[in-house]
Amino acid sequence: MPTALPATADLSTHSPARLAAHSSRLRILLVDDDVEIAELLGNYLGKFDISCVAVQDGVTMRTALQSHHFDVILLDLMLPGEDGLSLLRQLRRHATTPVIMLTARGEFADKIQGLESGADDYLIKPIDTRELVARIQSVSRRAHTSARQTQEANDSKATEIRFDAWVLNLPTRQLCNPDKLIIPLSNAEFRLLLAFVKRPGQILSRDQLIDFAHNKSTEVFDRSIDLLVSRLRQKLGDDSRNPSLLKTIRGEGLAWLWQR
Repeated sequence: MPTALPATADLSTHSPARLAAHSSRLRILLVDDDVEIAELLGNYLGKFDISCVAVQDGVTMRTALQSHHFDVILLDLMLPGEDGLSLLRQLRRHATTPVIMLTARGEFADKIQGLESGADDYLIKPIDTRELVARIQSVSRRAHTSARQTQEANDSKATEIRFDAWVLNLPTRQLCNPDKLIIPLSNAEFRLLLAFVKRPGQILSRDQLIDFAHNKSTEVFDRSIDLLVSRLRQKLGDDSRNPSLLKTIRGEGLAWLWQR
């Protein structure tokens, strides 16, 4: 069953943890004044590990969006007060959250109008629930791929990366410490540090570290990767017993602690 929010709901009691029991779950905002449909859809989506929050109109929709993050919005066309198209146009002025329009109006012109207003998909009631799940997963994947490509493009344009008062200059491959002194890095050390700072919080295995530090002209073997990591730690002044930047995860690998 979806988390139903009445028109006068105070969303301060609906924490992100309550809206989604696990961070990997897709979080859906359903905007539909048909309570029965909302309940049926919420129950069905839950079987696919999709968390569904239901609201009935534009007022509670805006309140929900201000308070929480959602991966996809299911938006009915016919709503009390502001209609779905009006809400969609307002949403597109400041947000790119994928929107699937849900409506009983199946005319071709209505569908075109919805898509031109910024909808990512358009489903006609009565809805095939299995198809809805597939559409939700599809628009979510496209959105995540687009976001990742945008981030990669932005990263590729960056000239430096900052962490904990340190600066890693990408074009010159120079590392500058908090005292503004340049710390020399070997090619392998630079590649390894770049791999860490671009993946904050991610555990990198020994094999991954070898791949990141290796190129055609420099061989980095399993037996030498520990020495390479140790040299990098020493240059960063990071104590392996009480790390602030690079933490060893026993049996798994190493993780960069600093969050950009």
